[in-house]
Amino acid sequence: MNAPRSRSTWIKWLLLAVLVLGVGLGLVRALDKRKTQGETARAAAEALKTAPVYTLSARDVVAVQALELTQTVGLSGSVQALQTAAIKARTAGEIQGLSKREGDAVKAGEVVARIDSTEADARVRQATRQAESAQSQVAIARRTLDNNQALVRQGFISATALETASANLAGAEATHQAALAALDIAKKALADTTLRSPLNGQISARLVQNGERVGVDTRVFDVVDLSAFEMEAAITPADAVSVKVGQTANLRVEGLAEPVRATVSRINPSVQAGSRSVLVYLRVPAAEGMRQGLFAQGQIVTGAVNTLAVPLSSVRNDKPQPYVQVVRESKIAHVVLDGGATGLRGSEPMREVKGLQAGEPVLSAQAGAIREGTAVRLATH
Repeated sequence: MNAPRSRSTWIKWLLLAVLVLGVGLGLVRALDKRKTQGETARAAAEALKTAPVYTLSARDVVAVQALELTQTVGLSGSVQALQTAAIKARTAGEIQGLSKREGDAVKAGEVVARIDSTEADARVRQATRQAESAQSQVAIARRTLDNNQALVRQGFISATALETASANLAGAEATHQAALAALDIAKKALADTTLRSPLNGQISARLVQNGERVGVDTRVFDVVDLSAFEMEAAITPADAVSVKVGQTANLRVEGLAEPVRATVSRINPSVQAGSRSVLVYLRVPAAEGMRQGLFAQGQIVTGAVNTLAVPLSSVRNDKPQPYVQVVRESKIAHVVLDGGATGLRGSEPMREVKGLQAGEPVLSAQAGAIREGTAVRLATH
């Protein structure tokens, strides 16, 4: 009886010892983990205290400079030929004599097509005969009047008969004039069967084929004169204040290797209802390879200003307000740009920087974004 009781007591004490040992090991591990976390935090704090200093190369930094900036207004649009024409049928009929195609040159007054003139010819002949008949009636009425005048003087007829003869002559002359007008109309209809180019240029579209029957005002050809061009561009009302007729613009036209120099020729006096923009029209000289409809973009030169500026590419826009990264006391400072003009130094876009000093180092676009307060040093060479 005592042996089993002793064995049970021994097992209880063994389990208690295992439990105590487990709790002790857990406490040791927790203390060790806490110690490790403290050491990690202290190491991170030390690392922050000894943060690396970034070295900026000469290409990473640009200096604020006092410059004369060319003031410009950006614009874009399509280049259109100054003179274009749509050759349309003025009368209905079968189209004939089409020989021109897209790209062919035409001269002002050149015949480019005809419309079947059989009916028009017949009407001209009819009107001609009616005019001749009316002219004969005038001659008869005039002879009658001359005879009656002689008879009245001799007292053979009354004055009333003379008045009747005079009225008949006036009626015959009016009929003759009406016949002549009808003849002119018939001749005009005959002339309308011949289609001529109204200007020198090139065929840009051929819209019908020989043998087709066309109606009045059917477009047959489109003609484009490539000797002069115009560009229509929409700008903001704020920009329009500084734009004047006669100002020059430098344009880059797609497909052309060299820039084109244009001139502001007109400014629309009204603001567009939908876009609230102002339309500006520029005369663009003809250049080798210029075509109607080519896209162009550039700047209108509106003036010049002397100011402190940096390249526009160094201005960052990843914050609500544009800013530049300035090196001050060997650290990066973000300086917000409040307003400021933009312009060109040669062909390089520049931005005015207010609140900075001439010669102050500013990070270029190549340096990328660096956190404010980061320690930096400038390379000596």
